[in-house]
Amino acid sequence: MNETTGQKSAFIALVGRPNVGKSSILNRLLGEKVAIVSAKPQTTRTRITGVLTQGETQLVFIDTPGLHKPRTALSRYMVKQVSDSVADVDLAVLVTEPDEGLTKAEQDLIESFRARRLPALAVVNKIDTLKNKERMMPKMARLNEAYPFGHIVPVSALSGEGMDLLLDLLLSCGAPGAHFFDDDTLTDQPERVLCAEMIREKALNLLREEIPHGIAVTIEEMKERPDPDPGREIIDIQAVIYCERDSHKGMIIGKGGQMLKEIASAARQDMEAFLGVRVNLQCWVKVKSDWRNEERFLRNFGFQ
Repeated sequence: MNETTGQKSAFIALVGRPNVGKSSILNRLLGEKVAIVSAKPQTTRTRITGVLTQGETQLVFIDTPGLHKPRTALSRYMVKQVSDSVADVDLAVLVTEPDEGLTKAEQDLIESFRARRLPALAVVNKIDTLKNKERMMPKMARLNEAYPFGHIVPVSALSGEGMDLLLDLLLSCGAPGAHFFDDDTLTDQPERVLCAEMIREKALNLLREEIPHGIAVTIEEMKERPDPDPGREIIDIQAVIYCERDSHKGMIIGKGGQMLKEIASAARQDMEAFLGVRVNLQCWVKVKSDWRNEERFLRNFGFQ
């Protein structure tokens, strides 16, 4: 008997404008944090794959950058990730908020669904911000007029409201076919990438508005060694935070190195929870002027 008999799978892209909660929805669906979250827009820079296997069905989620008007080589890369993702999936999930209108970016995404005749769901996130739930009805009506979405689901990634229904609907979209990943896989992202993103997330949340989008993080070294406690391991991680200006370097380090210590301490806690071992994290800060427009630097930072 074929060992894949009964298995189902689906590739699903989470798309939408910046800061609507795509990464929060991905993390909530997976039950683990694989995508960084920040209140600042354009947090996600590349396609992050999360994998959820329940019974015979495997869902492969692609969390994409928010669709926005590109102004740098990095931004153009991010926007291309969105269009490439929509072209490669079985289902698109348009994530939006419970305001009344559809933005130009959302209308463009819907037109890309139409051009590909792509099955799609719409998710109205952040309903926990509404005192009167009836306020989301005009947005749901607008979505219903704009495209033949299979379902329009109001949710709160923060509280979990509506997420069980969303998951059930997504699981029902699986088509017969072998799983693409081992059933215990959570993400296709290497541990180095995830650790670098954890540091960037803390910087996004702790630094002033003008700095975060001008930073990138690389893990220069990641080595295991025996922990002084018997039977345990410790990982030494050497990371570099790159920024675009000397003045930003000073802000990232902070007075007496305090800001850098805060960033590293918060990131280390996330790393230890994710990796399940003790982590010794050392961070440095370097300046690379205008790296977001330098193709060589972008390649070095993993933006292929």
